[in-house]
Amino acid sequence: MSKLELKSVVQRYGSHTIVNGVDFRLEQGSIACLLGPSGCGKTTLLRCIAGFEDVAGGEILINGAPVSSPGRRVPPEKRQVGMVFQDYALFPHLTVARNVGFGLGGLGAAERDRRVDDLLVTVGLGGQGHKFPHELSGGQQQRVALARALAPRPELVLLDEPFSNLDVDLRERLSVEVREILKKEGMTAVLVTHDQHEAFAMADEIGVMSDGRIQQWDSPYNLYHRPVNRFVADFVGKGVFVPGEVLDERQVRIELGVLSSGVPMECSRGCQACGRGCAVEVLLRPDDVVHDDTSPTRAEVRYKAFRGADILYTLRLDSGVEVLSLVPSHHNHALGEQIGVRLEADHVIAFRHTG
Repeated sequence: MSKLELKSVVQRYGSHTIVNGVDFRLEQGSIACLLGPSGCGKTTLLRCIAGFEDVAGGEILINGAPVSSPGRRVPPEKRQVGMVFQDYALFPHLTVARNVGFGLGGLGAAERDRRVDDLLVTVGLGGQGHKFPHELSGGQQQRVALARALAPRPELVLLDEPFSNLDVDLRERLSVEVREILKKEGMTAVLVTHDQHEAFAMADEIGVMSDGRIQQWDSPYNLYHRPVNRFVADFVGKGVFVPGEVLDERQVRIELGVLSSGVPMECSRGCQACGRGCAVEVLLRPDDVVHDDTSPTRAEVRYKAFRGADILYTLRLDSGVEVLSLVPSHHNHALGEQIGVRLEADHVIAFRHTG
């Protein structure tokens, strides 16, 4: 039995459909992420799972029991769901310990104190239960919010853009730590974010959303290397589309050489007329274009972004097409310089030419 299941869930505000037929299942102990740009419907969907909003169609089940359907909604406090909000939502007049223990009123004092102390150790705040929220950093406050959500041992933990108020370095570090905490506690969780780095760091499964629909529900690896459509290919990771010509259903020629595909390209799926000579657009990731001083193929450095260990170069090929290349930073080339490049990719991400 799935811990969480959504069946064709729809939500509307008036005549405007925000969530449009979403299906997915989440097993016990899995961490999932709803990833997408602002306005795609991910936060609305999370609020429906939490019980804060009705659904206009479909059904939501937790542990196999229906909690939402049109005209029926189990209230949030009866769903055994823990919620971590973007703004932490801590009680400023309560100590850290009392914030964490807020939802444990049904336990005896000794058992409640034990649970609070254990959780504070788990989230790296052991011995700080006497402090107030304003005495903590943003990252520490987020840990308190997580501990509070975990305290009642909920069936499901929901996290709504939990790291968006933190700086980039702390956000990346905390996302990894929160994953470890959720795994240690054996929790099933759903994260909402627009940041793919957070999604990749935390989630076992990711649903990429656009226009109220899940475009692809998959592992982070498959989203990056096997996107099912151009939106997912464009949204996940960096890359540029370059023109290509199909040689057969497993090979395509681009300006930098011939790419061989481990899976059929989109242009060959269910389209008998599409064959040799068909025009496609091929996605090249920065790691597909390798700097090589010995290569006869040259490209002009148009832009560069220093990233510490690496430099992300924007390179212009002879045709005028621009590609990206991630190069170790000791290869520090000047703007306008011609450098050698070669193609090093073991897969094809290609879509029908739309021009």
